[in-house]
Amino acid sequence: MLRMMGRCLTLILLSSVVMLITADEKNVRLVGGNHSCSGRVEVFHRGQWGTVCDNYWDLADAAVVCRELDCGEPVDALGAAHFGPGSGPIWMNFVVCAGSESTLKNCGSSGWRKNYCSHNKDAGVICSDVRLVGGSRCSGRLEILHNQTWMSVCDTVFDQQDAEVVCRELDCGAPVQVLGAAAFDKGDAQMWTQEIQCRGNESQIHLCPTSSSQKQNCSYVNNIALLCTEIIKVRLVGGHSRCAGRVEVLHRGQWGTVCGDGWDLADAAVVCRELNCGEPVDALSAAHFGLGSGPIWMKHAKCTGSESTLKKCGSMFSDFHDKCREKNAQVVCSEVRLVGGSRCSGRLEILHNQTWMSVCDAAFDQQDAEVVCRELDCGAPVQVLGAAAFDKGDAQMWTQEIQCRGNESQIHLCPTSPSHENNCSHDNDVGLMCAGSMRVRLVGGHSRCVGRVEVFHRGQWGTVCDAGWDMADAAVVCRELDCGEPVDALGDSYFGPGSGPIWTNLKLCTGSESTLKNCGTVEWGLFQCDHTKDAGIICSGVRLIGNSSCSGSLEILHDQTWMSVCDTVFDQQDAEVVCRELDCGAHVQVLGAAAFDKGDAQMWTQEIQCRGNESQIHLCPTSLHKDSCSRDDYQKLFCADKKNVRLVGGNSRCAGRVEVLHRGQWGTVCDLGWDMPDAAVVCRELDCGEPVDALGDAHFGQGSGPIWMYLVLCTGSESTLKNCGSTGWSKHDCTHKSDSGIICSDYDDVGEESHKEGGAI
Repeated sequence: MLRMMGRCLTLILLSSVVMLITADEKNVRLVGGNHSCSGRVEVFHRGQWGTVCDNYWDLADAAVVCRELDCGEPVDALGAAHFGPGSGPIWMNFVVCAGSESTLKNCGSSGWRKNYCSHNKDAGVICSDVRLVGGSRCSGRLEILHNQTWMSVCDTVFDQQDAEVVCRELDCGAPVQVLGAAAFDKGDAQMWTQEIQCRGNESQIHLCPTSSSQKQNCSYVNNIALLCTEIIKVRLVGGHSRCAGRVEVLHRGQWGTVCGDGWDLADAAVVCRELNCGEPVDALSAAHFGLGSGPIWMKHAKCTGSESTLKKCGSMFSDFHDKCREKNAQVVCSEVRLVGGSRCSGRLEILHNQTWMSVCDAAFDQQDAEVVCRELDCGAPVQVLGAAAFDKGDAQMWTQEIQCRGNESQIHLCPTSPSHENNCSHDNDVGLMCAGSMRVRLVGGHSRCVGRVEVFHRGQWGTVCDAGWDMADAAVVCRELDCGEPVDALGDSYFGPGSGPIWTNLKLCTGSESTLKNCGTVEWGLFQCDHTKDAGIICSGVRLIGNSSCSGSLEILHDQTWMSVCDTVFDQQDAEVVCRELDCGAHVQVLGAAAFDKGDAQMWTQEIQCRGNESQIHLCPTSLHKDSCSRDDYQKLFCADKKNVRLVGGNSRCAGRVEVLHRGQWGTVCDLGWDMPDAAVVCRELDCGEPVDALGDAHFGQGSGPIWMYLVLCTGSESTLKNCGSTGWSKHDCTHKSDSGIICSDYDDVGEESHKEGGAI
């Protein structure tokens, strides 16, 4: 009876929590500022308002808060209790937003109330209460935020000095033109009719005095539109051109540097794209282009590589100021690109005086092609082609003759001379096809899809440190090598120690990158690596092509080619091995060809002779099979779609201690860094609705066995918890006292059924 009463009380409390979450109320507010869109950041959680620690607090985090509050763009992300210290709990620390989240609570953090912070480090935000709508970041119809309502501005109350303030507040350049409403369509917002009386030197429009306007006849035809200059807020200094040098960022009206700690090709890619400088060639962190001066604006930049500007990347602000003084971020971008094909083939264009130019075929030869392919990390040139191969471009023509020796690292290092050919048109555009080099390989395993991970960089193969090496990283390598799905992410030189440089320390892949070199990295002294810690992976040499990862047409990888399997060479025991290798449940059915579309792969006709207990299909012996096979005989397989995560100890399959199945054993997850995005992945994976709470400190009791995951880093969109980043399998400094747990919104009293199914206990 007492047990039943306890369950009922728990359900009542949880229902209250769910109602709070589903209500259309803000879970964040700004306190202590001069208006509703600036102040100390406070988060509502577990029925109480609390603050956010300023560790790692940056503009990507501020952008989420501003958007959640409908407060325009972020102007600044502040720390050190700029708006005064708060009180109560410090809910979030080490916040890691991508900038696209709908609410701050969906951003990663160190876990609720897991911090070593005080209120003198409370984070704050200043959002812009002005915006330009219908154009770009720096042009559009003007709207001002007043009493939590966005209002259009009447042209009779706005002048050039007001325009200067708006452009400055939006981090744009000087105003170019004040336009009529027709330029960007008429809005449907209320009209702002107060006269704005800026002097022109204010930092924000709300700091300008206002007075009642004498003109009352304002309509949407009188809406103000504004065109400001788009200013670049990053530059490269000290290099041979504007596309190579020390990275400097403009913030708060002052140029400052970026710390080189953790600076990688994903960060460099954002800078190169922002400057229209092609692809990144190298990301450096020493004093290659000299050390800068002034403030260090960003420390430990953490770009995904897809951001439009470096200031939109997250950064990890730390106390390593002196270390950063000696390690400025530096970038070399490529001043050549191939357009209209792939990364390693297309119409050739060269950057000259900030303009991309097509190259005349008479000015280009085989030695030049060798340099271009090398610069783009694309191997040797295969063919120099005519313009028709990749369409004619509309860029200006480069007619200087390029005179490379062929051993230069970049095309700009080659001498040039005036060309004697004056009859160059787009009919003469050069196209180029390079071999396309592989930038990652697996060494020391039984096949090309198993082994120690090695990366090709700066002309040399090197290894990867196993600190933080996880399934998300392994997934990128397996996909890059066309090796199917990741089976395991291994460390401790499982495939033997490598030699040469250790290129990366603590990889931060999301799992969606096209190449390992595009993943972010962090180079912290905490992870000192040597070749006893080289990372390795096992990729699956088998796959099912269909609607899910656990059912479809069977293909096996053989000699770098995916091959369909003939049904006469495959039996029940083979099916058991395939389902096990793909981390699916027991095989359900071996199906005929009509179940899925016929493929066009070559046929595998060797007879597979598994005993049924092998961990991978390649471990099964094979023998020659003489019967003929056609595409009507393709093998199809349906495996049970097994759950690799469960919740234990919560009297429901949707609440409890988080446990993960890996290497055939259930283990727990450490609560350090355990937060709502992580909980969201588990709730979705278990079809349990939305996350209500992410809990730690063994809230649902201590588990046993291995602690599989530590410092979990989910974005919240992953299909399974095993696809989230972490420090690596069983790599932790944790005990079962810190086992994590969650409560999902679909919590119900189904403990007995869950127990029968092997779910929650």
